[in-house]
Amino acid sequence: MQRQKDSKARATPGIGTHTFSPDTPAMPLSPDQPVETRSAYKHFLRIPTRWHDNDVYQHVNNTIYYSFFDTVINAYLIREGGLDFEHGDVVGLAIETHCNFKKSIAFPQAVDAGLRIGKLGNSSVRYEVGLFIEGDDEVAAFGHFVHVFVARPGNKPVTIPETLRAAMKRLLVS
Repeated sequence: MQRQKDSKARATPGIGTHTFSPDTPAMPLSPDQPVETRSAYKHFLRIPTRWHDNDVYQHVNNTIYYSFFDTVINAYLIREGGLDFEHGDVVGLAIETHCNFKKSIAFPQAVDAGLRIGKLGNSSVRYEVGLFIEGDDEVAAFGHFVHVFVARPGNKPVTIPETLRAAMKRLLVS
């Protein structure tokens, strides 16, 4: 295969040519999918991107988005709900995650991670996260993350402790 002149475009056998950069336009939304904005979220945490978050396509690698999800969720649970992930009897285990990508994020941009609770059950919770580029009102990526709370050491599901539940209720949307 001949090397292409544009260093950002690469042909992948069976896939075709793809060009990625921080200037790549947002992915089109389906007509039935409204654009998420900051007003849809109840809590925010600013997270700086790091040099090594960028991948060979010169934008933040998709795996890092899940790290942003983890960071906003667990920082909130620790600060507002008293979660003790090191020594506590109860911890949340991730059982489901999903992310929709709408705009590229790249170092050195900062990310404002928005958080809300979509569903609060007895032993599980569905967090909904929106990632916004600092200063941008429209979401760059959004998704969800489900925790099931378990008792250590056996990891059996338990009722979410009241201090955590109270913090979660403050972010609950109908």
